[in-house]
Parts: sequence; structure tokens; C-alpha cells
Amino acid sequence: MGFLDNSGDIILDAVLTDTGRMRLARGDGSFKIVKFALGDDEINYELFNKDDTRGSAYYDLEVLQTPILEAFTDNAASMKSKLISLPRNNILYLPVVKINTTFDSSTAKHSTGDFLIATDTATEDELEVDSTGVSIDGVLAGEDPTRFGNRIRLDQGLDTTEISPARALDPLLVETQYLVEMDNRLGNIVSRDEGSRASVSFVDDDNVASYYLSRGTDSDYVMPITNTNAEAGAGAIKGPRGTKLVFKVQSSLELNTSNYLFDTIGTTDTSIASKSGVAGTATFRAIKSTIRVTGVNTGYRIDIPVKFVKKVV
Repeated sequence: MGFLDNSGDIILDAVLTDTGRMRLARGDGSFKIVKFALGDDEINYELFNKDDTRGSAYYDLEVLQTPILEAFTDNAASMKSKLISLPRNNILYLPVVKINTTFDSSTAKHSTGDFLIATDTATEDELEVDSTGVSIDGVLAGEDPTRFGNRIRLDQGLDTTEISPARALDPLLVETQYLVEMDNRLGNIVSRDEGSRASVSFVDDDNVASYYLSRGTDSDYVMPITNTNAEAGAGAIKGPRGTKLVFKVQSSLELNTSNYLFDTIGTTDTSIASKSGVAGTATFRAIKSTIRVTGVNTGYRIDIPVKFVKKVV
């Protein structure tokens, strides 16, 4: 790894994604460059100095002279901030994606701050209700996803109070496709109602599975938010809304039937209150992870904290 020469000439340094290299290696004609992305991770725009006494030609000099790294081939370490192109130059707010934990109890996080995935039936039994018989928020049934109504929901739109949520979001800013990435060793993305698995687009060399979920073709996952209906008042977005992404997580067969991954990359957790009693009563094996969601059109990205848990019997 090194730095690009930015002494004057404009240099374009591009690398293939894991999927691109895989298809190129096949040699069967499936390799075609159909998309590209640009990023500005190294740039600090606060270096723009409009008060430079040497004149306007020097305002952005320090920005242009920022050392730029060569393009990374590791998809987990590159393109943290993707650039987008918009035909209009009068847009005051850009859309964001936020986890909606306030719509109702079914979308709330667990009290630990994570979404808990119960990886087998014994754990589902233990975490279905607390010692007083009250349902526990933020617990997803990992063996039988239809058993609990809890799910993960994300809302997209303009998070500002300066524009009324009753206004329709500009079509340019509506997210119509989401990229969901998670550790394929730990679980799968499933629909909120039927618990059917989403189709995996590919699994990279780091065992990260990528799911592309689109409005229209994946209506069980991606839906428009109607700003005038009852859910608008309980959304995570303060201004005009675009779409929502809703899904559940099913634990992998490895976590369901074996303790190997828990022993290898996990820990022991006694901080979870359960049917047996307050925190410390029951012991769980646990693996902390994240599910990354990226808006394909807008480039906005958010990480969702999840914890796969298994009761120690």
C-alpha cells in the first residue's frame, strides 16, 4: 500500500471488487464492469480556507494536496464514504438511514443496546418473557423467526424539522435499493412475516454475505413510508420520509447445533435478564457482530449492533 502522486496530474486508481475478481477468474464471460463507486475517505473539507489572503485559487489548495492512498482491494476497509451525483444543486438536506426503535415494542432494541438473536429453541424459551411474564424487547427468534414478532426496522428520509414530514420526499432522494451485509457464519436475513430467506447475492472471501433488497422486487423487505398515515408520527425520521427496510435474522446451522464458533470467537454473558430471573441468573454464550446496511442510491451506511446468544444448559 502506498500514496498516489498528486503533484499535478489527475490519476485514477481503480480496483475490482471481490465479486469482480471472482468473475474475472472464472473466465466464462460473466465478468462485465457495469458499476463503479467513488469515495473521499481521506479528504478533510475543513481545510478549505476562504480567508486565504493569496486569493481564491488557494482556497482549496490544501484539500487538493491531501495525500491519497492507493485503492484498497479489501472491501471491508475501503469506501467508507461514497460519493453520489445529483442533477440539482439546490438541495439543502441529504437523506439518512436510521434504526427505528420507537415505532412500537416490536422494533425496540434490547436493554443491552443490541438486537439479540436467540440461536436455538432453549434460548428462545428463556428469552421470550422475563421473570414476571412480560415480553422482552429486542429479542429475535433465530431458530424459528416466525415465533416472535420482533424485527429490525430502518427508516430513510430527511432527518430535519425544517421541512414538514407531510411533504413528499424528492424522488431523487428516495432510496429504492439496500445492500445488507452480515457474517455468513452467524446467520441469514429473513422476511418479517413468513421468515423466508432472502437471496444471497454473493459471499466474499471474508465470509461476509451480501443481500441486495429492492423496492418492488423485494416488497417483503423494502416498502414506502406514507407520510400521512399513522406510522409517520412514530418514525425515526423527523422530516419527509422515503422507504423503510424491515427484516429478521435467522441463526446459522452452526450456531444452532454447535458451540464451536461461540468458543472460538464468542464470550460468556451473564448480563441478560430472562425467564429465570434478573441479570446474572442465567448464563449465555454470546457473539457480538454488526449488520451493515448501505443505501445503494444514496450511499448512506449504518451499522446495526446484534448479539447472537445461546443459553448454557
